[in-house]
Amino acid sequence: MRAEDDPARGHARWRRGRDELFRSHPQSPLLPGDPLRTTGLPYWPYDPRLRFDVPLLEADQVERDVPTSEGTTPMTRLGRVHLPAPVDAALDVWWLQQYAGGLFLPLRDGTAGDSSYGGGRYVLDTAKGADLGGPDGRLIIDLNFLYHPSCRYNDAWLCPLAPAGNTISTPVRAGERLPPPAG
Repeated sequence: MRAEDDPARGHARWRRGRDELFRSHPQSPLLPGDPLRTTGLPYWPYDPRLRFDVPLLEADQVERDVPTSEGTTPMTRLGRVHLPAPVDAALDVWWLQQYAGGLFLPLRDGTAGDSSYGGGRYVLDTAKGADLGGPDGRLIIDLNFLYHPSCRYNDAWLCPLAPAGNTISTPVRAGERLPPPAG
């Protein structure tokens, strides 16, 4: 998806791959018979205004045990990013000390608990390959790639939840969402 010239096409390719993994991978967090295996995961339409090339800003290094769905995960804050309008928010960028390591940027926004998972979504998780890269000292943050952690689908999965420095009140209607209410 990094090789795609058009970010929207790269996103569509990523969605197809994610849907295929959720449908057929033996470690899919979807339980057998889950209708999402057939329909695919629901997303808001791609919004090019929510793709940012931003510098990784310095911030005091903080070590924290972040709550997960089943305990805590140790993380170290590496810096912050500022996302301009229409989001206009500063977010912490973390390094996971366990799991597979790597950069980690969770986000709990104004849609959490309503039209997205209440614990937040992930936009950057280099351990899972959810990283669009960027030139030295910069990150590509495309909120269209926000996705629910596996614990949203299955309680057997452990997921770090978005800490205070990654919580904003602005609703981000991009990326993976909860299915619309029936009826």
